[in-house]
Amino acid sequence: MSKKVLVVDDEKLIVKGIRFSLEQDGMEVDCAYDGEEALEKAKENEYDIILLDVMLPKFTGFEVCQQVREFSSVPIIMLTAKGDDMDKILGLEYGADDYITKPFNILEVKARIKAILRRGTGKEEAKPDESQITCGELTLDLEGRRLQISGEEINLTAKEFDVLELLVTNPNKVYGREKLLSMVWGEEYPGDVRTVDVHIRRLREKIEANPSEPRYVHTKWGVGYYFQG
Repeated sequence: MSKKVLVVDDEKLIVKGIRFSLEQDGMEVDCAYDGEEALEKAKENEYDIILLDVMLPKFTGFEVCQQVREFSSVPIIMLTAKGDDMDKILGLEYGADDYITKPFNILEVKARIKAILRRGTGKEEAKPDESQITCGELTLDLEGRRLQISGEEINLTAKEFDVLELLVTNPNKVYGREKLLSMVWGEEYPGDVRTVDVHIRRLREKIEANPSEPRYVHTKWGVGYYFQG
């Protein structure tokens, strides 16, 4: 089944170029040219991934991303014209899975999309007979890709779930940031380890009663991160 992508940018030439290239790869592509239209399409359709420009009319890309996260965990890649690191980190804080700085090469865009859509990366260490894992108040449904804390469902992004799944299925094993980056995002992922730090911080804010004193996802200083039930 072909993947369905929503491309959001107010520059129609950029949208046209991305759409043509993705359709050449057999993907189904919808387009939106402002934040309001993007939100409407995200609510009405099921997408495998959203490419979302930051600077949009009506709603900014950050506002769209934040609102989409209220009802969907669809992977979102932010497109930003600014190279400022704070813009990139801010995008991740709003729930984006990745970012690409303009001007970009369409081959890079496609590589990022494939890296995010690729399922199963880094799961070779998981125990295949355990489709549901419970640790304390935390219950992880691996097949349904759902998380519950004390019976309440927690909405995770695709990459947040992938990070947590890898850690939970390999308890007490410490993973360095570079290792997590390559296993969850893929060997060819061109981003840096700050992406891992942002995802870990956001994960803790969702699953820990006190993120500064985590019960589940721990830091081994100077080494990496690990899960302890």
